[in-house]
Amino acid sequence: MSPAEAVALQRRLVAQLDHTRPLDLTNVKIVAGVDVSVRDNVSTAAVVALSFPDLRVLETVTASIPTPFPYVTGLLTFREGEAILAAHAKLKAQPDAYLFDGMGRIHPRRIGVASHMGLWLDKPTVGVGKTHLLGRYADPALDRGAASPLTDGGEVLGVVLRTRAQVKPVYVSSGHHIDLDSAIALVLACTTRYRLPDPIRAAHNAAGQG
Repeated sequence: MSPAEAVALQRRLVAQLDHTRPLDLTNVKIVAGVDVSVRDNVSTAAVVALSFPDLRVLETVTASIPTPFPYVTGLLTFREGEAILAAHAKLKAQPDAYLFDGMGRIHPRRIGVASHMGLWLDKPTVGVGKTHLLGRYADPALDRGAASPLTDGGEVLGVVLRTRAQVKPVYVSSGHHIDLDSAIALVLACTTRYRLPDPIRAAHNAAGQG
């Protein structure tokens, strides 16, 4: 579809999103990380399932397809979604929650890749962005776990979260079927030695290897 049609679809789908549901982490046994790399107009998606809370890699799947959509800010799902679904179709594990390298509600139309793909997966999804896309915030304190709200148009869309002390923060927001507090708790529980949560790091490495 065209970019204009993609925007119209996002505006229709956003009403279906659920970002108010608490997630009991004691019921989470498997968490998946999702990432996509694009090289030479080929998109490679990786979905890596990890046990929770001990974060052992259980399964890694990848899929590569010709990149189906141009890079347009705010329309990442249409560039990455097909490859993600192709990889996910190979997954035997059944994750209880997903962490995406990308945005959830921190998005011009409140439906980033973590939100949009959450509608397909019908499971709790969280967006973990590495760079600022939109909204205003104050820098969080330098301690691990410090967070400051990110707002746009007077609406809190997510938080800027310090996952490691004195390290650049990440941008966390609900995707689908999870509230913001639960999203923050899940991200912190999945983050050990590095800035990014372990499931996303594992997916990033797998997608990069094709």
